[in-house]
Amino acid sequence: MELTPLSAISPVDGRYRKTVANLANYFSEFALIKYRVEVEIEYFIALCELPLPQLKGKVTEAHKKSIRDLYNNFSETDAQKIKDTEKITNHDVKAVEYFIKESFDKLGLGEVKEFVHFGLTSQDINNTAIPLSIKRAVNEQYLPKLTEIITLLQAFATDWKDIPLLARTHGQPASPTRLGKEILVFVERLQAQAAQLLYIPYSAKFGGATGNFNAHHVAYPATDWAKFGNNFVNSVLGLNRSQVTTQIEHYDNLAALFDCQKRINTILIDLCRDMWTYISMDYFKQKVKKDEVGSSAMPHKVNPIDFENAEGNFGLANAMFEHLSAKLPVSRLQRDLTDSTVLRNVGVPLAHTAIAFVSLIKGLNKLVLNEPKINDDLENNWAVVAEAIQTVLRRENYPQPYEALKALTRGTKIDAEAIAGFIDSLEVSEQLKAELKKITPYNYTGIHPSI
Repeated sequence: MELTPLSAISPVDGRYRKTVANLANYFSEFALIKYRVEVEIEYFIALCELPLPQLKGKVTEAHKKSIRDLYNNFSETDAQKIKDTEKITNHDVKAVEYFIKESFDKLGLGEVKEFVHFGLTSQDINNTAIPLSIKRAVNEQYLPKLTEIITLLQAFATDWKDIPLLARTHGQPASPTRLGKEILVFVERLQAQAAQLLYIPYSAKFGGATGNFNAHHVAYPATDWAKFGNNFVNSVLGLNRSQVTTQIEHYDNLAALFDCQKRINTILIDLCRDMWTYISMDYFKQKVKKDEVGSSAMPHKVNPIDFENAEGNFGLANAMFEHLSAKLPVSRLQRDLTDSTVLRNVGVPLAHTAIAFVSLIKGLNKLVLNEPKINDDLENNWAVVAEAIQTVLRRENYPQPYEALKALTRGTKIDAEAIAGFIDSLEVSEQLKAELKKITPYNYTGIHPSI
């Protein structure tokens, strides 16, 4: 059976392939090979610009453009050629090296081709190529979608800022709030985590077989290789070079990135569940399409499937983020191979997150506010103003106001008339009674913050 969206084992590459197709540019086998070629080429050019004596004057600007075209114009045919070589070498990075050297021969650069991958180990390439691909994916794919969600929520918060809402704590009616403010809760949480995510460096290891530039130093002891490595990784690649490493990157900052994305997903799971609950309470209706089916058996149903799909995919993503952040920073002595296969899966949780983002945005855009139902719940829960009344009575030094309101409201259906009757029974001034009667479930909503 050939691989198609119908035969794929993973729904990421099957059912949801169209949704996450752009991520193939960062996390597919093709993309990984291309990023390795890019790092190898840029490293060779950096050696030329150092310059190493054997390279001085031998690589022109035209040559640099030609060899950069090896990754700028990288094709599936090129990737397959490297994979065919890997079948012989049984080493993926060595196969990339051989591909570049062969290309150098064709470009008339055979004399300098041994400076491809000079002094490096495979992890100098992997631990730069992979964080580079992750950084670009986060900046170009992840953050725009996250920003879209935050912007959509901000718009809702503005549109609904004056909508009073019966709050529920422990599932029970509680002091009223405003719908816009409850949406702002998620805006603030997401903005805080997005700011933390932007602060996390994309760290890379670059220092030879065991991180000490051994081969570089023995060949050219007068060169400041740490300075060279810092310039190459930080300035050329736009990453952040870890200064003291084993054969591999520490992965601590990568773990921090995954943990931050996990927290963002957790916040969005919370949002999905709240929206699902509001829909179940009929506070929101959902826009419908004529030919869509909500249930195979019950024609009336319009299920909140977008929020459910999003929640499920956020959960899958978090399970993988959890494993990645827990496993990657742990390696035996100077290096074992367990990080290699795990790193090949970094795109999977980002793919499930992307699927969830799309579902969540779709669900949010289908919401239709059902204000009459929201008002009905407020009208049916006048007992929630008891807190306000007893607090004002405390201000006036009225004896045992809490106990008086507790006796009135607990376990009893309270309406506007009952509250008014209670206020009239109080031995307080008419002015204070008038003040208390102005308090309703619709206006007892406190202050509305802005962020």
